[in-house]
Amino acid sequence: MSAPTTSGPTLRDVAAHAAVSLKTASRVLNEDPKVATATRELVMRAMRELDYSPDPAARSLKAGRDRVVGVVVDSVGDVFFAQLVAEVESVLDAAGYRVLIASSNRDAQRERDTVRDFVQRRCAGLIVAPLARTSLSDVRTRDVPVVFVDRVGDLPGSRSVVVDDAALAHEATAHLLAHGHRRVALLSDRPVMDTTRQRHEGFRAAMAQAGLEVDERLVRSDVPGPEDVMRVLVELLALDEPPTALISTNTRLTLGVVPALHQHGRTDVALVAFGDFPLAESLTPAVTVVEHSPEVVGAAAARALLEQMQGPPGEGAPPEVATDRTPPAVLHVPARLVPRGSGELSP
Repeated sequence: MSAPTTSGPTLRDVAAHAAVSLKTASRVLNEDPKVATATRELVMRAMRELDYSPDPAARSLKAGRDRVVGVVVDSVGDVFFAQLVAEVESVLDAAGYRVLIASSNRDAQRERDTVRDFVQRRCAGLIVAPLARTSLSDVRTRDVPVVFVDRVGDLPGSRSVVVDDAALAHEATAHLLAHGHRRVALLSDRPVMDTTRQRHEGFRAAMAQAGLEVDERLVRSDVPGPEDVMRVLVELLALDEPPTALISTNTRLTLGVVPALHQHGRTDVALVAFGDFPLAESLTPAVTVVEHSPEVVGAAAARALLEQMQGPPGEGAPPEVATDRTPPAVLHVPARLVPRGSGELSP
């Protein structure tokens, strides 16, 4: 039996120590189910005795890929995506995968370059919050499984894990209308992202269904962040017919809307917020939200990717093989309106 090298034991050392071939040791390392149990135990014991620590390249000898998943989102500083990524990392870590996280900063070229980098480094899979449905259509992902999250992407063989944003915005608007509100303002950043655009569509559809004309002065798409909320709120409240209710289309804005309303003493203005947040239930009034859980979305995306990389749950289940003709799949995660008081205030 050979001794470990001075730079640390290699897989060849493990094979020699266990008296098996290097190929067999590699198959054990890569969890090949066809390896006999006795042989597997022999190799595993050799790894323990030599204190062998496999490197990512060795672990990917059989599959040709590293056990690393690349995750690309708008910004890891965004509250929603920070919570989503944390859940993705938790699920994948439990399955033996490491996660590398990058921000696109809503820059299309940066998004494409980052995805290409992850593909070139032989990542086992990708989870991407795409800037647009076709933003990666010119990127060759080869046979790397891709799951889009929060927005739909259309790469062949991909899956998209989303909520029904248009239906949820329709429900939020209808909820306010049912409580007597007719002057409902919508606060968002520019509707260039699918999620924002669909929330605008749901809002307008609910207003039209109620036979109400949308006052375009109440549709504010110039609110990219919480620091812009105060200016917009002052302008809305100064209108000859100010809004009696607000819909905040993302958590970033809500974290500016809530203190702005309290600072102006205008908690009589009803509020429905997309995305729950800490203390939302403890405020007076408590904030009515569309519970669009980033943890639920992140966990669903991670499980969808695991199925693509490893196959459906069940011993020996083969992974799915996507081709250029495999249509993208869209998986809807449940979400719901949670009435708490702020959305039910009388106008």
